[in-house]
Amino acid sequence: MTIDEQLHALARRCERILTEQDLRAKLKRSAETRKPLRIKLGMDPTAPDVTLGHAVPLSVVRQFQDWGHKAVIIIGDYTARVGDPSGRNTTRPVLSGEEIDRNAKTYVAQVGKILLTDPDHLEVRYNGEWLAKMNLVDIIRLASRMTVAQVLQRDDFARRFGEAAEIRLHEIMYPLLQGWDSVAIEADVEMGGSDQLFNNLVGREFQKEEGKEGQVVIVTPLLVGTDGSVKMSKSKGNYIGVTDPPSGQDGMFGKIMSLPDGLMESYFQLLTSEPMEQVRLDVRTKPRDMKIKLAKDIITWLHSREAADAAEAEFIKVFSKKEVPEEMPEFSVGAGCHKIGHLLVTTKLASSNSEAIRKVKEGAVSLDGEKVTDFQREYTIEKPTVLKLGRKFARLKP
Repeated sequence: MTIDEQLHALARRCERILTEQDLRAKLKRSAETRKPLRIKLGMDPTAPDVTLGHAVPLSVVRQFQDWGHKAVIIIGDYTARVGDPSGRNTTRPVLSGEEIDRNAKTYVAQVGKILLTDPDHLEVRYNGEWLAKMNLVDIIRLASRMTVAQVLQRDDFARRFGEAAEIRLHEIMYPLLQGWDSVAIEADVEMGGSDQLFNNLVGREFQKEEGKEGQVVIVTPLLVGTDGSVKMSKSKGNYIGVTDPPSGQDGMFGKIMSLPDGLMESYFQLLTSEPMEQVRLDVRTKPRDMKIKLAKDIITWLHSREAADAAEAEFIKVFSKKEVPEEMPEFSVGAGCHKIGHLLVTTKLASSNSEAIRKVKEGAVSLDGEKVTDFQREYTIEKPTVLKLGRKFARLKP
């Protein structure tokens, strides 16, 4: 591909490139010298799952790999101890070292769903390698590189400051630590979601201050989560993991079919290679068929075509023909009478009694195919009974 063709390919998923001129120069020099560019993407292991939200910048990194460049994935085992404040209106809870280490162990295998993993195309680093070696003097010198006014220019900090919401000092350090990662691994390009723009630009400036060429910063749009309102986030619980099973009540197919119709265009654009002009037409005229196609495209990408076909067949069986799935979680609740709220909470179909009551009022709950309408009634469990809430099932055993 020519450089123009590469930039055209990047435009599908890239919201901003700072700067396109710098990227052209780097790509040209790489082609002339046959020296691959180093494409950085940082990921803090704040939860065990890599999500479809991560898959958007990861898929751009994969494009660079296909062009012969090297991905450098930074597992933020150290920055996760600080907590990324990007896009947050409250301080992120601090995780223990054990939680972070446990989550980090799963990340390499998960990114392998999307990236080439041979040593010529992938380098995995943990930023504790260099950040853990810093002493107090090093930290003070790093902090001296940026003013408080500069940090407060960030939208999230500015908003919290204007609302008199607390901003902890350790949160201000986060972009400085992430920026230093770029110096440490000599990044040519840094990828990230659009909420990472400030952090990534800090890395670019630090590299220049160190007498090096500043990295190109590329940010992608934020993928909206399954709730249809805010960005996909592990902490919000509105995410689809790249290693989620294709089918089943917590599977990819069902989660994608539950997406609001208004999200389909962005999901197609950011997570597939389907021609967007046709997608926009088909989403308006046959939204259900297109949602099935979206689910199958994503499952084929992350699992296999066979898994996508099987997930579609199961979904049609269970939700179109209203049959009961063969496999579901089983819970021993004891023979006798039980209120529906207790059963929903016990089976983890609802997180609280108030949520259970709300779902009953919405008509989303049934026992053995019979809709539950009275949340105060007691139901007798004398034999294995199927409890259903929305698209989720549980088998009750006396």
